[in-house]
Amino acid sequence: MTSLPQWSADFGGELAAVRSLPITELRDWALGGATGGGVRVAVVDSGIDATHPRVGGVAGWATVVSDADDPEQHRVVEEPHDDLVGHGTACAGIIRTLAPDVELWSVRVLGENLRTRGTRFLAGLRWALDNGMHVANLSLSSRSDLLYGPLHAVCDDAYFMGVPLVCAANNVPGPTYPAQYSSVISVAAREGADPWALASNPHPPVEFGATGVDVDVAWAGGGSIVATGNSFAAAHVTGMVAGMLGTHPWLTPFQVKTVLQALAENATAG
Repeated sequence: MTSLPQWSADFGGELAAVRSLPITELRDWALGGATGGGVRVAVVDSGIDATHPRVGGVAGWATVVSDADDPEQHRVVEEPHDDLVGHGTACAGIIRTLAPDVELWSVRVLGENLRTRGTRFLAGLRWALDNGMHVANLSLSSRSDLLYGPLHAVCDDAYFMGVPLVCAANNVPGPTYPAQYSSVISVAAREGADPWALASNPHPPVEFGATGVDVDVAWAGGGSIVATGNSFAAAHVTGMVAGMLGTHPWLTPFQVKTVLQALAENATAG
């Protein structure tokens, strides 16, 4: 008898059914009446101002704190926190606008200068995966080649766990991790006022363009600003993804990406 390769046994015998995607009335199927109810969204960022009227409350918090003696060692404090800048509040407000019934979870990894250690970023993302998040908004990125492997590994874990990661590309030229990984949903900003507008890039690695230029966003302290950035485009896509998952929780990350591509204004049938 021929010896089968490793993993071949997973495909022996009768396989359990998997869900396919409908191809008619796709926009209504995917987003019609979607509110994101029951979907836990981790906003891995600078924190969220839970009192901001555009945010509408936060379900939980996690702050990644570096050890005083060894900055590469971290612990997670699950207590309420503020937004150190306003960036996380902006992303949370956008997500809430598109998916009003989501559970927002604030995972603070960025400091007051919107910077962080890569290992803090990793710890925050790992916490989100270990604590039952259904989707994560990552409006931050790393340019460090040293983080390429570790970030790739945790993003692969999310993919196989069925957790879509929506990642903003870097706002400046150069490497943009984890947005360059095929396992995530990568997003850059485009002009336009329609929060539901989406374009598919035929030449990735950045796959989708969404509203992110001169956007009126919530900010810390209860106010708002007009801002531009890939961060805010990613938050719009996260809102769409949360809406889909609220109605169709069985969607896998690659199915979510397939639906997003089919919803893009430059998608064609056949």
